Amino acid sequence: MKRVTFIHAADLHLDSPMSGLKHLPPSIFKKLQESTFEAFTKIVDLAIFHNVDFIILAGDLFDGEDRSIRAQTRFRKEMERMAECGITVYAVHGNHDHMDGRWAHLPLPENVHIFSHEVEVAKHIAENGTSVHLYGFSYPKRHVAERMIDQYSRENGADLHIGILHGSFEGSSDHAQYAPFRINDLLEKDFDYWALGHIHKREILISQPPVIYPGNIQGRNRKETGPKGCYLVDLDNSGAKTEFLEAAPVIWENAEIDASKSESYQEIYELCLSLIEEKRQNRKGTIINLTLNDVGLPDHEFRSITNGELLESLQEEEAEEESFVWISGLAVNEKRMWNKEKLAHESDFFSELFKTAGYFAEGSESALILYAHPLARRFMGELTKDEKQRIAEEAEALLVDLLYKAEGH
Repeated sequence: MKRVTFIHAADLHLDSPMSGLKHLPPSIFKKLQESTFEAFTKIVDLAIFHNVDFIILAGDLFDGEDRSIRAQTRFRKEMERMAECGITVYAVHGNHDHMDGRWAHLPLPENVHIFSHEVEVAKHIAENGTSVHLYGFSYPKRHVAERMIDQYSRENGADLHIGILHGSFEGSSDHAQYAPFRINDLLEKDFDYWALGHIHKREILISQPPVIYPGNIQGRNRKETGPKGCYLVDLDNSGAKTEFLEAAPVIWENAEIDASKSESYQEIYELCLSLIEEKRQNRKGTIINLTLNDVGLPDHEFRSITNGELLESLQEEEAEEESFVWISGLAVNEKRMWNKEKLAHESDFFSELFKTAGYFAEGSESALILYAHPLARRFMGELTKDEKQRIAEEAEALLVDLLYKAEGH
């Protein structure tokens, strides 16, 4: 049986500056600054522990085109660790760390193969004699809009064939379209595995042959939630077994608390503390964007939650330790005194309001005045479907609450 094992990781973004997060306590911010390095060290630990034949890094090794000496030094250190264990590294550069940047080049050990700016084939012979062809390219510049997939072509002479591609599949709207491809494009190449990069959300597009985005190795903001890490792959002629392995020392999460049965500020405060202690059990740093649902308290107690006092109290409670749990934001959904379906049935006005909110959730950003401004739009990214849905639901609830109360209910 011709067989190899390897680790597939992507989007390391080493030395990410964690922009916009300096409001965090200094100790937590420092841990975030170190988190990409810690995650990568963990991935190398896993590669050594599982005694893999090689490791694939599918783009955006560094966070910027002008990679820092600090980032290169830490990267080289991990490459040397793998060299000592006889593990080869196959890596491509992506849109963030493209080849056209200006930086002081630090040499890498001979076990590291960086693909050039054109699609090329690297040949690997495992200790058991299995031969592998790996195909890939590094971005020559930041914006690669060409269909680079057309340049991939299977070459005879190997037992297994692996494609490495840092790009986006056509139809994905949450990321910029770089080196676009269709699923059928990949299948037509008749490779045994596709190691993708660029999309930070972990996703298996196809199981056999595996076409996989491992996601980035460390979440860097509230949109990059959940466990982050890499895939351990056991590949042979009959197919592949894949296993996701966690590596990120800090996890971002969205969490919700049902406060419908809480009758006081103190009860809600204790629910929040219970959630924090529950999350602390994962023994990682955790940053939570918290939502309280169905809060129905007297006005004076409700204000103590919405004016920031509850959030401040929860943040003050947090100890500066490895398994910290930091509540970064707090949203409050007041208990509704109205029924959406009943209002829509009884009132043409409310029925039209709900339809308009639904139109925005499915439509474009043009419904927002800010997005209609040409200068502002230049500095704002596209909203995801979930973000549109959330904005629509919040606006809908706010308007109905105000109108419902105005009518004397």
